[in-house]
Amino acid sequence: MRLSDVAMPVNLVWSSPFCRWQGPLAEMSSVDLAVDVTARALARGGIATSEIGHVAFGTTVPQPTSFYGVTTITPRLGLDTVTGPTIAQACATSVAVVQAAAVQVELGAHRTVLALAADRTSNGPLLVWSAQRSPGAAPRTEHWVLDPMRHDPNTGQSMLDTAEHVAAEEGYSRAEIDAVTLLRHEQYRSSAALRPGHLVEVHVPGRHGGVVVDGDHGVHDTTADGLAALSPVRPDGVVTYGSQTHPGDGTAGAVLSTVDRARELSGGTGVARLLAVGFARTDRARMPRAPLPAARAALTDASLDITGIDVVTTHNPFAVNDLYFARQTGFGLDRMNPYGCSLVYGHPQGPTGLRALAELVAALHARGGGRGLFTGCAAGDTAGAVVVEVTD
Repeated sequence: MRLSDVAMPVNLVWSSPFCRWQGPLAEMSSVDLAVDVTARALARGGIATSEIGHVAFGTTVPQPTSFYGVTTITPRLGLDTVTGPTIAQACATSVAVVQAAAVQVELGAHRTVLALAADRTSNGPLLVWSAQRSPGAAPRTEHWVLDPMRHDPNTGQSMLDTAEHVAAEEGYSRAEIDAVTLLRHEQYRSSAALRPGHLVEVHVPGRHGGVVVDGDHGVHDTTADGLAALSPVRPDGVVTYGSQTHPGDGTAGAVLSTVDRARELSGGTGVARLLAVGFARTDRARMPRAPLPAARAALTDASLDITGIDVVTTHNPFAVNDLYFARQTGFGLDRMNPYGCSLVYGHPQGPTGLRALAELVAALHARGGGRGLFTGCAAGDTAGAVVVEVTD
Protein backbone atom coordinates (compact mmCIF):
# COMPACT_ATOMS: atom_id res chain seq x y z
CA MET A 1 0.00 0.00 0.00
CA ARG A 2 1.45 3.31 -1.11
CA LEU A 3 1.12 6.33 1.19
CA SER A 4 1.42 9.96 0.12
CA ASP A 5 0.79 12.19 3.16
CA VAL A 6 1.63 10.33 6.37
CA ALA A 7 4.62 10.91 8.61
CA MET A 8 5.92 10.32 12.12
CA PRO A 9 7.71 13.09 14.04
CA VAL A 10 11.18 11.74 14.83
CA ASN A 11 10.72 12.65 18.49
CA LEU A 12 7.44 10.72 18.72
CA VAL A 13 8.55 7.19 17.84
CA TRP A 14 9.55 5.17 20.90
CA SER A 15 9.91 1.85 22.67
CA SER A 16 10.19 0.68 26.23
CA PRO A 17 13.18 -1.46 27.13
CA PHE A 18 12.45 -5.10 26.39
CA CYS A 19 12.73 -7.58 29.25
CA ARG A 20 13.27 -11.31 29.01
CA TRP A 21 10.14 -13.14 30.10
CA GLN A 22 9.80 -13.78 33.82
CA GLY A 23 11.99 -10.70 34.37
CA PRO A 24 11.13 -7.32 35.92
CA LEU A 25 7.96 -6.82 33.83
CA ALA A 26 6.55 -10.29 34.49
CA GLU A 27 3.89 -9.11 36.93
CA MET A 28 2.91 -5.95 35.04
CA SER A 29 -0.06 -6.24 32.68
CA SER A 30 0.85 -5.13 29.18
CA VAL A 31 -2.16 -2.80 29.31
CA ASP A 32 -0.66 -1.06 32.36
CA LEU A 33 2.75 -1.09 30.68
CA ALA A 34 1.37 0.58 27.56
CA VAL A 35 -0.27 3.33 29.62
CA ASP A 36 2.82 3.97 31.74
CA VAL A 37 5.29 4.24 28.87
CA THR A 38 2.99 5.97 26.38
CA ALA A 39 2.09 8.74 28.82
CA ARG A 40 5.78 9.41 29.42
CA ALA A 41 6.62 9.24 25.69
CA LEU A 42 3.89 11.72 24.73
CA ALA A 43 4.92 14.12 27.49
CA ARG A 44 8.58 13.86 26.48
CA GLY A 45 7.63 14.54 22.86
CA GLY A 46 5.67 17.64 23.86
CA ILE A 47 2.39 16.63 22.24
CA ALA A 48 -0.94 17.49 23.83
CA THR A 49 -3.24 14.49 24.12
CA SER A 50 -6.04 16.61 22.63
CA GLU A 51 -4.12 16.34 19.34
CA ILE A 52 -4.81 12.59 19.06
CA GLY A 53 -8.13 11.61 17.51
CA HIS A 54 -7.74 7.86 17.04
CA VAL A 55 -5.71 4.96 18.46
CA ALA A 56 -4.79 1.65 16.84
CA PHE A 57 -3.63 -0.85 19.45
CA GLY A 58 -1.85 -4.12 18.77
CA THR A 59 -1.55 -6.99 21.21
CA THR A 60 -1.33 -10.76 20.82
CA VAL A 61 -1.43 -12.08 24.41
CA PRO A 62 -4.71 -11.56 26.34
CA GLN A 63 -4.41 -9.67 29.62
CA PRO A 64 -6.88 -8.98 32.43
CA THR A 65 -9.50 -6.50 31.10
CA SER A 66 -8.01 -6.55 27.59
CA PHE A 67 -11.35 -7.67 26.11
CA TYR A 68 -12.21 -3.95 26.09
CA GLY A 69 -9.22 -3.23 23.90
CA VAL A 70 -8.29 0.39 23.22
CA THR A 71 -10.86 1.69 25.70
CA THR A 72 -8.89 0.15 28.58
CA ILE A 73 -6.03 2.50 27.59
CA THR A 74 -7.36 5.75 26.12
CA PRO A 75 -9.17 7.15 29.19
CA ARG A 76 -6.04 6.63 31.29
CA LEU A 77 -4.10 8.74 28.77
CA GLY A 78 -6.65 11.55 28.92
CA LEU A 79 -8.27 10.47 25.66
CA ASP A 80 -11.77 9.97 27.06
CA THR A 81 -13.62 10.19 23.74
CA VAL A 82 -11.06 8.37 21.59
CA THR A 83 -11.40 4.79 20.40
CA GLY A 84 -10.07 2.54 17.65
CA PRO A 85 -9.34 -1.07 16.75
CA THR A 86 -7.44 -3.71 18.66
CA ILE A 87 -5.31 -5.70 16.22
CA ALA A 88 -3.50 -9.02 16.37
CA GLN A 89 -1.46 -10.40 13.47
CA ALA A 90 1.07 -12.51 15.34
CA CYS A 91 4.57 -11.05 15.02
CA ALA A 92 3.48 -8.75 12.16
CA THR A 93 1.12 -6.96 14.53
CA SER A 94 3.20 -3.78 14.59
CA VAL A 95 3.07 -3.43 10.82
CA ALA A 96 -0.68 -4.03 10.85
CA VAL A 97 -1.09 -1.36 13.54
CA VAL A 98 1.01 1.15 11.60
CA GLN A 99 -1.02 0.44 8.46
CA ALA A 100 -4.33 0.86 10.29
CA ALA A 101 -3.18 4.16 11.80
CA ALA A 102 -1.73 5.41 8.51
CA VAL A 103 -4.98 4.74 6.63
CA GLN A 104 -6.86 7.02 9.02
CA VAL A 105 -4.45 9.87 8.23
CA GLU A 106 -4.16 9.16 4.52
CA LEU A 107 -7.94 9.18 4.03
CA GLY A 108 -8.40 12.29 6.15
CA ALA A 109 -10.55 10.58 8.79
CA HIS A 110 -8.19 11.78 11.54
CA ARG A 111 -5.28 14.18 11.36
CA THR A 112 -3.20 12.70 14.19
CA VAL A 113 -3.28 9.06 15.27
CA LEU A 114 -1.49 6.99 17.89
CA ALA A 115 -0.10 3.59 16.83
CA LEU A 116 0.59 1.49 19.91
CA ALA A 117 1.49 -2.11 20.68
CA ALA A 118 2.22 -4.01 23.88
CA ASP A 119 2.60 -7.63 24.94
CA ARG A 120 3.59 -9.68 27.96
CA THR A 121 4.68 -13.23 27.21
CA SER A 122 5.44 -13.72 30.92
CA ASN A 123 2.63 -15.49 32.77
CA GLY A 124 0.74 -16.05 29.53
CA PRO A 125 -2.79 -17.39 29.91
CA LEU A 126 -3.77 -21.03 29.86
CA LEU A 127 -6.98 -21.40 27.87
CA VAL A 128 -9.43 -24.06 29.00
CA TRP A 129 -12.35 -25.17 26.83
CA SER A 130 -15.08 -27.41 28.13
CA ALA A 131 -15.41 -30.73 26.32
CA GLN A 132 -18.34 -32.55 27.86
CA ARG A 133 -18.23 -35.39 25.33
CA SER A 134 -14.57 -36.22 25.94
CA PRO A 135 -13.65 -39.18 28.20
CA GLY A 136 -14.33 -38.04 31.75
CA ALA A 137 -15.42 -34.66 30.37
CA ALA A 138 -11.77 -33.59 30.53
CA PRO A 139 -11.33 -30.06 29.17
CA ARG A 140 -9.09 -29.14 26.24
CA THR A 141 -6.30 -26.68 27.00
CA GLU A 142 -3.87 -24.44 25.14
CA HIS A 143 -1.02 -22.41 26.55
CA TRP A 144 -1.46 -19.16 24.64
CA VAL A 145 2.26 -18.30 24.45
CA LEU A 146 4.04 -21.65 24.32
CA ASP A 147 1.85 -23.89 22.17
CA PRO A 148 1.88 -21.73 18.99
CA MET A 149 5.70 -21.82 19.04
CA ARG A 150 5.57 -25.60 18.89
CA HIS A 151 2.69 -26.15 16.50
CA ASP A 152 1.55 -24.30 13.37
CA PRO A 153 -2.04 -25.50 12.76
CA ASN A 154 -1.43 -25.29 9.00
CA THR A 155 1.57 -27.63 9.02
CA GLY A 156 1.93 -29.16 12.46
CA GLN A 157 5.50 -27.85 12.55
CA SER A 158 7.28 -25.56 15.01
CA MET A 159 8.90 -22.15 14.57
CA LEU A 160 12.30 -23.82 14.94
CA ASP A 161 11.40 -26.16 12.07
CA THR A 162 10.99 -23.17 9.76
CA ALA A 163 14.54 -21.97 10.45
CA GLU A 164 16.08 -25.40 10.08
CA HIS A 165 14.25 -25.98 6.78
CA VAL A 166 15.57 -22.75 5.26
CA ALA A 167 19.08 -23.29 6.60
CA ALA A 168 19.21 -26.78 5.11
CA GLU A 169 17.73 -25.78 1.75
CA GLU A 170 20.07 -22.79 1.40
CA GLY A 171 23.13 -24.67 2.63
CA TYR A 172 23.89 -22.37 5.57
CA SER A 173 26.58 -23.61 7.89
CA ARG A 174 26.61 -23.37 11.65
CA ALA A 175 29.63 -21.06 11.39
CA GLU A 176 27.78 -18.64 9.08
CA ILE A 177 24.78 -18.50 11.39
CA ASP A 178 26.95 -17.93 14.46
CA ALA A 179 28.82 -15.13 12.65
CA VAL A 180 25.57 -13.25 12.00
CA THR A 181 24.55 -13.73 15.62
CA LEU A 182 27.86 -12.36 16.88
CA LEU A 183 27.62 -9.35 14.55
CA ARG A 184 24.17 -8.46 15.89
CA HIS A 185 25.40 -8.64 19.49
CA GLU A 186 28.41 -6.49 18.65
CA GLN A 187 26.14 -3.89 17.01
CA TYR A 188 23.91 -3.87 20.07
CA ARG A 189 26.82 -3.36 22.47
CA SER A 190 28.55 -0.71 20.38
CA SER A 191 25.38 1.37 20.05
CA ALA A 192 24.49 1.31 23.76
CA ALA A 193 25.06 5.06 24.19
CA LEU A 194 22.60 5.85 21.38
CA ARG A 195 19.63 3.75 22.47
CA PRO A 196 18.27 6.08 25.18
CA GLY A 197 17.22 8.44 22.40
CA HIS A 198 14.23 6.28 21.56
CA LEU A 199 13.86 4.14 24.71
CA VAL A 200 11.39 5.31 27.36
CA GLU A 201 11.77 3.96 30.88
CA VAL A 202 9.15 1.86 32.65
CA HIS A 203 7.95 2.57 36.20
CA VAL A 204 6.91 -0.78 37.66
CA PRO A 205 4.67 -0.28 40.70
CA GLY A 206 5.50 -2.04 43.94
CA ARG A 207 6.65 -1.66 47.47
CA HIS A 208 9.00 1.18 48.39
CA GLY A 209 8.17 3.11 45.24
CA GLY A 210 8.49 0.23 42.80
CA VAL A 211 11.23 -0.29 40.23
CA VAL A 212 12.37 1.81 37.27
CA VAL A 213 13.45 -0.22 34.24
CA ASP A 214 15.59 1.99 32.01
CA GLY A 215 17.42 -0.62 29.95
CA ASP A 216 16.87 -3.99 28.31
CA HIS A 217 16.90 -6.90 30.73
CA GLY A 218 18.12 -10.40 30.00
CA VAL A 219 20.59 -9.78 27.15
CA HIS A 220 23.38 -12.31 27.48
CA ASP A 221 27.04 -11.53 26.91
CA THR A 222 27.91 -13.32 23.68
CA THR A 223 31.30 -14.28 22.28
CA ALA A 224 32.47 -16.35 19.35
CA ASP A 225 33.78 -19.05 21.70
CA GLY A 226 30.56 -19.02 23.69
CA LEU A 227 28.43 -19.47 20.59
CA ALA A 228 30.67 -22.24 19.27
CA ALA A 229 30.36 -24.14 22.55
CA LEU A 230 26.56 -24.34 22.33
CA SER A 231 24.94 -27.52 21.09
CA PRO A 232 22.28 -27.28 18.38
CA VAL A 233 18.74 -27.38 19.71
CA ARG A 234 18.31 -30.47 17.55
CA PRO A 235 21.14 -32.97 17.14
CA ASP A 236 21.14 -32.70 13.34
CA GLY A 237 20.44 -28.96 13.19
CA VAL A 238 22.41 -25.70 12.97
CA VAL A 239 20.29 -23.43 15.17
CA THR A 240 21.30 -23.06 18.83
CA TYR A 241 19.70 -21.18 21.68
CA GLY A 242 22.30 -18.50 20.96
CA SER A 243 21.19 -17.92 17.37
CA GLN A 244 17.48 -17.52 18.12
CA THR A 245 15.53 -14.97 20.10
CA HIS A 246 13.79 -15.31 23.46
CA PRO A 247 10.26 -14.32 24.54
CA GLY A 248 9.94 -10.92 26.18
CA ASP A 249 7.73 -8.19 27.59
CA GLY A 250 7.51 -4.65 26.26
CA THR A 251 5.63 -1.88 24.50
CA ALA A 252 6.32 0.54 21.64
CA GLY A 253 4.48 3.25 19.79
CA ALA A 254 4.45 6.15 17.35
CA VAL A 255 2.40 9.23 16.53
CA LEU A 256 1.32 9.53 12.89
CA SER A 257 0.02 12.66 11.23
CA THR A 258 0.05 14.49 7.92
CA VAL A 259 3.51 15.48 6.74
CA ASP A 260 2.98 19.16 7.49
CA ARG A 261 1.52 18.56 10.95
CA ALA A 262 4.17 15.96 11.78
CA ARG A 263 6.83 18.53 10.94
CA GLU A 264 5.19 20.99 13.32
CA LEU A 265 4.96 18.36 16.06
CA SER A 266 8.59 17.32 15.62
CA GLY A 267 10.02 20.40 17.31
CA GLY A 268 12.68 20.61 14.63
CA THR A 269 13.82 16.99 14.96
CA GLY A 270 12.53 16.08 11.52
CA VAL A 271 9.98 13.60 10.24
CA ALA A 272 9.88 10.04 8.99
CA ARG A 273 7.55 9.88 6.01
CA LEU A 274 5.75 6.58 5.58
CA LEU A 275 6.13 5.65 1.93
CA ALA A 276 4.57 2.18 1.83
CA VAL A 277 3.48 -0.88 3.82
CA GLY A 278 3.51 -4.45 2.52
CA PHE A 279 2.58 -7.97 3.63
CA ALA A 280 3.38 -11.35 2.12
CA ARG A 281 3.36 -15.10 2.63
CA THR A 282 5.93 -17.60 1.50
CA ASP A 283 6.05 -21.40 1.28
CA ARG A 284 4.56 -23.20 4.26
CA ALA A 285 6.92 -23.61 7.23
CA ARG A 286 9.57 -21.40 5.62
CA MET A 287 9.15 -18.33 7.85
CA PRO A 288 12.70 -16.87 7.48
CA ARG A 289 12.01 -16.34 3.78
CA ALA A 290 8.82 -14.32 4.27
CA PRO A 291 10.44 -10.92 5.04
CA LEU A 292 11.87 -10.81 1.52
CA PRO A 293 8.57 -10.83 -0.45
CA ALA A 294 7.01 -8.49 2.13
CA ALA A 295 9.92 -6.08 1.65
CA ARG A 296 9.65 -6.31 -2.12
CA ALA A 297 5.91 -5.60 -1.96
CA ALA A 298 6.48 -2.47 0.13
CA LEU A 299 9.41 -1.32 -2.00
CA THR A 300 7.43 -1.78 -5.20
CA ASP A 301 4.57 0.32 -3.81
CA ALA A 302 7.13 2.98 -2.84
CA SER A 303 8.57 2.90 -6.40
CA LEU A 304 11.94 1.78 -5.01
CA ASP A 305 14.20 -1.23 -4.96
CA ILE A 306 16.78 -2.30 -2.41
CA THR A 307 19.46 -0.09 -4.02
CA GLY A 308 17.47 2.95 -2.90
CA ILE A 309 17.57 1.90 0.78
CA ASP A 310 20.17 3.20 3.22
CA VAL A 311 19.34 1.20 6.37
CA VAL A 312 17.38 -2.00 7.03
CA THR A 313 16.05 -3.20 10.36
CA THR A 314 14.50 -6.61 10.83
CA HIS A 315 12.57 -8.75 13.24
CA ASN A 316 14.75 -11.83 13.10
CA PRO A 317 13.84 -14.52 15.61
CA PHE A 318 16.56 -16.59 13.95
CA ALA A 319 19.91 -15.45 12.56
CA VAL A 320 18.87 -17.46 9.49
CA ASN A 321 16.44 -14.64 8.60
CA ASP A 322 19.10 -12.00 8.08
CA LEU A 323 21.44 -14.37 6.29
CA TYR A 324 18.70 -15.23 3.79
CA PHE A 325 17.69 -11.58 3.25
CA ALA A 326 21.28 -10.45 2.69
CA ARG A 327 22.10 -13.28 0.30
CA GLN A 328 18.96 -12.73 -1.77
CA THR A 329 19.18 -8.93 -1.99
CA GLY A 330 22.90 -8.22 -1.80
CA PHE A 331 22.23 -5.79 1.05
CA GLY A 332 25.19 -5.98 3.41
CA LEU A 333 24.67 -7.64 6.78
CA ASP A 334 26.64 -4.83 8.40
CA ARG A 335 24.16 -2.24 7.04
CA MET A 336 21.27 -3.97 8.80
CA ASN A 337 20.18 -3.53 12.43
CA PRO A 338 22.76 -0.95 13.55
CA TYR A 339 21.32 -0.93 17.09
CA GLY A 340 20.91 -4.69 17.40
CA CYS A 341 17.60 -6.46 16.90
CA SER A 342 15.06 -8.85 18.40
CA LEU A 343 17.57 -11.67 18.04
CA VAL A 344 19.51 -9.93 20.83
CA TYR A 345 17.02 -8.09 23.05
CA GLY A 346 14.07 -10.42 22.75
CA HIS A 347 10.64 -10.65 21.25
CA PRO A 348 7.44 -9.48 22.99
CA GLN A 349 5.55 -10.31 19.77
CA GLY A 350 3.17 -7.37 19.16
CA PRO A 351 5.53 -4.41 19.79
CA THR A 352 8.68 -5.95 18.31
CA GLY A 353 8.23 -4.39 14.87
CA LEU A 354 7.49 -0.94 16.30
CA ARG A 355 10.73 -1.02 18.27
CA ALA A 356 12.59 -1.95 15.10
CA LEU A 357 10.82 0.90 13.31
CA ALA A 358 11.87 3.31 16.09
CA GLU A 359 15.46 2.12 15.68
CA LEU A 360 15.22 2.54 11.91
CA VAL A 361 14.04 6.14 12.31
CA ALA A 362 16.78 6.82 14.87
CA ALA A 363 19.48 5.38 12.60
CA LEU A 364 18.33 7.38 9.58
CA HIS A 365 18.10 10.55 11.65
CA ALA A 366 21.60 9.99 13.04
CA ARG A 367 23.03 9.78 9.51
CA GLY A 368 21.30 12.98 8.44
CA GLY A 369 18.31 11.39 6.71
CA GLY A 370 17.66 8.80 4.05
CA ARG A 371 15.36 5.92 3.22
CA GLY A 372 14.91 2.84 5.33
CA LEU A 373 13.13 -0.50 5.36
CA PHE A 374 11.80 -2.53 8.25
CA THR A 375 10.78 -6.11 7.51
CA GLY A 376 10.00 -8.97 9.84
CA CYS A 377 8.53 -12.45 9.81
CA ALA A 378 5.47 -13.79 11.60
CA ALA A 379 3.53 -16.96 12.33
CA GLY A 380 5.05 -19.72 10.26
CA ASP A 381 5.17 -18.22 6.76
CA THR A 382 4.10 -14.55 6.81
CA ALA A 383 5.75 -11.14 7.17
CA GLY A 384 5.14 -7.39 7.10
CA ALA A 385 7.32 -4.49 5.95
CA VAL A 386 7.39 -0.67 6.11
CA VAL A 387 9.38 1.80 3.98
CA VAL A 388 10.17 5.23 5.45
CA GLU A 389 12.10 8.34 4.47
CA VAL A 390 13.58 10.60 7.15
CA THR A 391 13.98 14.29 6.30
CA ASP A 392 14.54 17.49 8.26
